[in-house]
Amino acid sequence: MYKFKNVIKRSGAKVPFNPERIANVIYRAAVSVGGRDKEKAHELAQKVIELMNASFEEGYTPHVEEIQDIVEKVLIENGHAKVAKEFILYRDKAAQRRREDSRHFSKPNELIPWKKVWRSLDWAAAHNLNTVEGINARIKNGEFPQIVHEAESLYENQLDTAAELIKERSAELKMVMVSGPSSSGKTTTTLKLEQRLNKMGMKFVPLVVDNYFFDLEMHPKDEFGDYDFETPQALDLELINDHLKRLAAGEKVLIPYYDFKTGTRHPDSTPLQLQDNEVLLIDSLHGLYPEFSKVIPASQKFKLYLEPLLQMKMSDGQYIRWTDLRLIRRMLRDSVHRAYNPEQTLLHWHYVRSSEKRTILPYSNTADYIVNTSMAYEVPIYRPKLLESFKQWVVKYKNDPLREDAYTRAERVARMLEAIEPVTDESSIPGDSVLREFIGGSILEYH
Repeated sequence: MYKFKNVIKRSGAKVPFNPERIANVIYRAAVSVGGRDKEKAHELAQKVIELMNASFEEGYTPHVEEIQDIVEKVLIENGHAKVAKEFILYRDKAAQRRREDSRHFSKPNELIPWKKVWRSLDWAAAHNLNTVEGINARIKNGEFPQIVHEAESLYENQLDTAAELIKERSAELKMVMVSGPSSSGKTTTTLKLEQRLNKMGMKFVPLVVDNYFFDLEMHPKDEFGDYDFETPQALDLELINDHLKRLAAGEKVLIPYYDFKTGTRHPDSTPLQLQDNEVLLIDSLHGLYPEFSKVIPASQKFKLYLEPLLQMKMSDGQYIRWTDLRLIRRMLRDSVHRAYNPEQTLLHWHYVRSSEKRTILPYSNTADYIVNTSMAYEVPIYRPKLLESFKQWVVKYKNDPLREDAYTRAERVARMLEAIEPVTDESSIPGDSVLREFIGGSILEYH
């Protein structure tokens, strides 16, 4: 038992105290340094609660920072210095992100590929697609099919450039990594890139990184019982590096198989060996993460980064957020292919966003080439699909302190969708468009 019922969040909101969250926080820090002992995490969490009981008076409402201070103390005093260090670093980085957010980008943000952004903005301005007012006027003028053509041409031209850059290095390459945050269009882009490179005489062998997930029971969870598949530590990075090194050397390896229905990994399932004229093609969230391929020399890998870098300003002066585009894309895709309803995707997005800020976006500028996968016409087709749902979520989560993130995102996306001119006729969207990966109707065969 414990003396307190509630906790004060950094926002000042008072929420029910959940002891399971302490165990999850400790376990996540342990996973980051290679530990996967959930029993020990719960044991240490109990020590944290005992120290909280001893430190706080009956009826006291502790602040989350006070609890985290005690977590640090317990980890250090119980001989878990590595885990404590990881936890302290995580807190420091989170605090730094909050400070930067509060400064309203008063200094350059290292997570943003600025050169690509400026090129994208220049293109949008040249086509009168850099503002909501501009695209609305063009849609009302019957120009939607022309907007589709312009946006698709920009995307295809980028893939042509990427293919040429890869071909230039084909003599030394052992692997091509297509990386980017969730719903950035990796699957379609990988397929279309492979088509181009095959025509150039290059042969590819896909490596399905999902097969390297640890068993589900070893994944970290949050206070809602939500498993975190977004962190690179959900993958067996040591085994991945071992296999990549051996494959690059021409050796045969046995690839595991991950069964998503049971949440278990089966070892040594599929033999794989690269021939002299073959290159590994890897589609992964974490292809740029340093630990993902640390044993492979930079000369042997080409790193491609994808992000929907839409440059479109709202009437209030704010630009449409790329993360909101990806949230909508994932809602549409998950509802069809993963039996996940859109609301579940909204509630899970805090995990997606938190992980990518730590382990994906900081490495975007290490890519050999960046592809802007946004389509200037995508928001108009999203409005009739999801506007009413977002309005309902705004009402549902407005006063729920545990769902502040869901409310903030829902309110922002609802405003965005309301401002755009809706389009229901999708016939002008090509069957091999990157958006077909999310809205359906693709003529590509996804593996």
